[in-house]
Amino acid sequence: MTTRNPVALSASMAAVIALLAWSASAGAQDLRVAVGSEPTTLDPQLMSDGGERLVNQNIYEPLIDRVTSGNLAPVLAAELPRLVNPTTWELKIREGIKYQNGEPFDASVAAAAIERIIDPNYKSRQLYQVVTIKHAEAVDATTLRITTSEVDPTLPTRLMFLQMVPKEASKRPDFADNPVGTGPYRLAEWVKGTRVVLEASPSWRGAKVTIPRAQFRFVPDASVRLAGLLAGDFDLINNIAPEDIKRAPQAAEVDGLFHNFLVLNALDGITKDARVRQALNYAIDKQALAKDLYEGYASPAKGQFIGRDSTGWSDRIAPYPYDPERARKLIKEAGVEGQPLELIGTGGRWLKDRETIEAVAAYWSTIGLKVTVRMFEFREFLNRLGDRNNRPMAIFSSAANNQLDADRMITSYLTAGRNFSSSADESINKLIGPARNELDPAKRNQLYHVILSTAREEAYFAFLLNYKDLYGMSKRLQWKPRADQQMLIKEMAFR
Repeated sequence: MTTRNPVALSASMAAVIALLAWSASAGAQDLRVAVGSEPTTLDPQLMSDGGERLVNQNIYEPLIDRVTSGNLAPVLAAELPRLVNPTTWELKIREGIKYQNGEPFDASVAAAAIERIIDPNYKSRQLYQVVTIKHAEAVDATTLRITTSEVDPTLPTRLMFLQMVPKEASKRPDFADNPVGTGPYRLAEWVKGTRVVLEASPSWRGAKVTIPRAQFRFVPDASVRLAGLLAGDFDLINNIAPEDIKRAPQAAEVDGLFHNFLVLNALDGITKDARVRQALNYAIDKQALAKDLYEGYASPAKGQFIGRDSTGWSDRIAPYPYDPERARKLIKEAGVEGQPLELIGTGGRWLKDRETIEAVAAYWSTIGLKVTVRMFEFREFLNRLGDRNNRPMAIFSSAANNQLDADRMITSYLTAGRNFSSSADESINKLIGPARNELDPAKRNQLYHVILSTAREEAYFAFLLNYKDLYGMSKRLQWKPRADQQMLIKEMAFR
């Protein structure tokens, strides 16, 4: 039997009300985007929050980012970082850049932004992305020096996730509600629970954008997002349901980097027993999920939460086969038949997230467990995912490894004591540092293979699917989606 949190039940009604009020606030030339979750903050360094990133990637910029080809390229930096010695990197900063409030951007501001996010008193949920950065300083106005605590060949890709905040404005107590970046758009309005409105920034140094204003609406229910698209109220919706692709005026898909999985608590409760965790994996028919729920727009994960393009991928790691009889046997051996298991999730943030969670709960119920599903709005869900003192037995997650390196996922989800980790495997933890520091690609891959193989055998996760990113668009919108899920308005235009 499954239950839902009352907060989640009211989300669809709130979305309908917001949809009805849409036309009153949106101008004819506004881009109208409906996404599944609202930002928890507009401070781009504080939370690990997909809703925040979708908005803030239009306001802020990093030093380095990937271009549509997938290659790294300088953004606020004038060049890619160069390694001075094994733990020191330097890069040049572009000159003449200013923030939307007039503050100048230079190497000292970049250093301050880096020092801000690594400050333990700031308590950023993004620390796992910049875990090796020890110190940043300005050598002069255009030269930034970054010191790492250990050898880290992936430092350039870590800088992709580090948005450059202004030195002064970021000190204001209301900064999380009033973002100030160097990007092509600035915040015009944030009506919490309803919309974020962005407008073209007059201080933007790049090519003039073709869309002057954009509105982001927060609609957790995929059917409501589709209704708005079909009614002409939305120009772009994300995570369109696979069965609705043909109904959209336009649809677009791209091979995504996202993998969904469940973090299983190996520290407490019935899931502390590896046999139970293994049973939870054997109980799930991933092929059926990919075919029937995702209609072929997904494929079973290969026993790991990274893709073939990532450093560390191993084609020798096999997925757990669907074997419900073996699952029942393991549950019986562990002596937990009829025991309760709580599964935590959220709805609307990722493609088919609610339906996937409920399907998993049904599979787990058939092997002799009393499964309860608790769905939370996204902010509370993130709190529970990152609460290291109160780990749930099982919690849904979905992550895209834009860094294309296994370290990002391993550091976040397998390092003992990290926010998202629910395990403390000594054999894994003693290899994480050496793997991260190894400069030889072949040796580095070998270490990651050992880590990921151990995680698979110990079933620290219930591995699910790698799925495509699906979008619905109005007839007037021109846009080609990116594999990194960035929805950059500067890359969009109206016909």
